[in-house]
Amino acid sequence: MVGHEIMLDIKNLYKSFPGVIAVNDVSFQIRKGEVHVLIGENGAGKSTLVKMLAGIYSIERGSLILDGEPYAPQSVIEARAKGISIIHQELNMMTNRTVAQNVFVGREPLKGNLGLVDVKTMNIECQRILDSLQLDIRSTTLVKDLSIAQQQMVELTKAISMNNKVLIMDEPTSSLTSKEISNLFQVVKRLKSQGVSIIYISHRMEEIPVIGDRVTVMRDGCFIGTRDVSSLEMQELITMMVGRKIEDVYNREYLVPGEEVIRTEGLTGLRFRNVSISARKNEVVGIAGLVGAGRTEIAKALFGYDPIEKGRIILKGKDIPVKKHNPIAAIRSGIAFLPENRKEEGLFLSMPIRKNISQVVLKRLFRNGIIRESLEKKIAKDAISKMRIMTTSDEKLVNELSGGNQQKVVVAKWLTTNSDLVIFDEPTRGIDVGAKSEIYGLINEMARNGKAVIIISSDMPELIGLADRIYTIKDGEVTGLLEHNPETGFDQEKIMSLIIEGGNVEHQAV
Repeated sequence: MVGHEIMLDIKNLYKSFPGVIAVNDVSFQIRKGEVHVLIGENGAGKSTLVKMLAGIYSIERGSLILDGEPYAPQSVIEARAKGISIIHQELNMMTNRTVAQNVFVGREPLKGNLGLVDVKTMNIECQRILDSLQLDIRSTTLVKDLSIAQQQMVELTKAISMNNKVLIMDEPTSSLTSKEISNLFQVVKRLKSQGVSIIYISHRMEEIPVIGDRVTVMRDGCFIGTRDVSSLEMQELITMMVGRKIEDVYNREYLVPGEEVIRTEGLTGLRFRNVSISARKNEVVGIAGLVGAGRTEIAKALFGYDPIEKGRIILKGKDIPVKKHNPIAAIRSGIAFLPENRKEEGLFLSMPIRKNISQVVLKRLFRNGIIRESLEKKIAKDAISKMRIMTTSDEKLVNELSGGNQQKVVVAKWLTTNSDLVIFDEPTRGIDVGAKSEIYGLINEMARNGKAVIIISSDMPELIGLADRIYTIKDGEVTGLLEHNPETGFDQEKIMSLIIEGGNVEHQAV
């Protein structure tokens, strides 16, 4: 960190929207060449604050001093020209354009005085930055052909290609593999050494001591405090975030499993083969594997979203006709699926919260086709209260919510179905520690009430803290099955070995 020179002085910032004060008299400072972690529960005001810094939202009250000069951006373009850029958690890219076209959009190098884009120079310069980040991405590749994680790294490349004084990163690691996270952290350290200040928003508490210098906590739109990471007590930080103590974030009750709810035998489909797994009443089954191992594809096949080539699915003792399996049949059979990509697969963004929550139970509740709005609103309000969704009304459009609150709407929607099998794909991605604790409590409640729960997660502590059994997946195949030991829990090294190096298993515990 470059001394204690102040790069950005935030003074008494205030921002409101109809019915809610999003940022309320917030003041703190960002030092030159530091990683300043900004944390808080969903709805705490973090995203609104950084959008004001980045010129997306206007400043209602308060002031900013950037590198010693008054700073009041009226647009994103002006903010970038002054040296502040933002990498959003929710990607917004031109998917039918190349990586280079996305990185240099609006700043394309031109040929002489002709006004024509110098495509060759643009591609070469983009590739130079990609190579410096050790990314296996070509500048000429179309963005639509990249994974979500690779698209996230393209956004980083775009930000780094600018001359930044302050770089804002909003949940930058939420879609990245461990290798990509390591690369990202190396880039962050390089930027720090060059005097760039980083504002780093994250819900992954374990990242704070690894990458942060100082951390500021927000709650309910207000500044709570700033702490040096070197003297940080994690429990104090959590209490500052949620305003209450969370003693055991997982709090699982390990029950005697009941009868089998689902079993697969030799299931083969898109990116997976010969998968044989099971889940019983009263238990939580984890699926562990690296990004691209086939975990999501297995979940989508169970829900009927992806085609199945061969194999069997036995649900509550009866064979499902796999060739005719589809989401509507899955829902009727008692299967619920919470997808990883909430925006594209889990929500109707332009519809109200109420409509999103009730959509999968409409036919069951209103068999005559006539919707009783009063009942629909009651269901929505009960779910909003239970999930602590930060909103002024159940009529608020989902695309007006923060990413974490959108995820809560997805969870709330499926809670209304009372399904026998609930499949969670990255259930807490982008969700703060308080909301995570609530969702973990709901998962525990589901298991206690006789449901079978399958969880796919890249968060190893999450799987270890929640699961009764964990299947490991590598290259689309099951490599191991581990069971929770009441005395010692799970062997994390064994799990990592099975998902990285593979193994040989005949569905015995290891």
